[in-house]
Amino acid sequence: MQVSGKVAVVTGGGGGIGGAIAARLVRDGARVVVADLDAEAADEVAATITADHPGTAVALAGDAADPAYIEALIACAEAEFGPVDFYFANAGVAGPLGIGADDKDWASTIDVNLQAHIRAARLLIPGWLERGEGYFVSTASAAGLLTQIGSAAYSVTKHAAVGFAEWLSVTYGDRGIRVSCLCPMGVETKLLHAFEESGDVVGAAGTRAVTEAGAVLTPEAVAEAVMAALADERFLVLPHPEVLDMYRHKGSDYDRWLLGMRRYQRKLLDSAEH
Repeated sequence: MQVSGKVAVVTGGGGGIGGAIAARLVRDGARVVVADLDAEAADEVAATITADHPGTAVALAGDAADPAYIEALIACAEAEFGPVDFYFANAGVAGPLGIGADDKDWASTIDVNLQAHIRAARLLIPGWLERGEGYFVSTASAAGLLTQIGSAAYSVTKHAAVGFAEWLSVTYGDRGIRVSCLCPMGVETKLLHAFEESGDVVGAAGTRAVTEAGAVLTPEAVAEAVMAALADERFLVLPHPEVLDMYRHKGSDYDRWLLGMRRYQRKLLDSAEH
């Protein structure tokens, strides 16, 4: 699906991957609602976009997992530009280290990394089915295909985000609704360093597991990969092509892969402790 002339909502759009996607969408002829919990960041991205492309972007701040806010985003897009064609469920959080201290830690991670996607799709799909088209883009992670050393909540919610995107594609793909799932590895964003900045050796190991596995890309490079996938209506978006090799290796011999991951984790922890 081409993005020119379309209307998009991008959550987590106040910077990083979301901000780069929002800017690239407008360059390609779309109009965008920039959504972010940080009102100042969302406003700044929208202002930067409209400085070069007047009337193409607006900002609306709020919690991407809040059903009322998702409704407000859709309503804002419709009022400013028209019905939503693309929804980028891009907002994400790192979650707690380890298995998490309590249910509250897990609940907040599940809410943003998974429930936000479900709630948005629930609101958008009826209208998309009536119109015969729509595009849902889920930002998951390579951790959703592999795993994330150091954080159970991040790994589990990203696996779940991939699973939900798959379900959407299977269920609605023959009815005009397209789905893509973005699974990058290291990208130069605040989220990349969230575990490392915890001061915990497990967090440091988790960050190193990502940064050592492949190149750390710019958000703009990831946005380019996303645009190419949208043009092809391709489900899996892998800005780091080596992730596919890792995923195939995992599927070909799961036990061997788990043993390898445990060895790698020990190596990273030993390095972090010394």
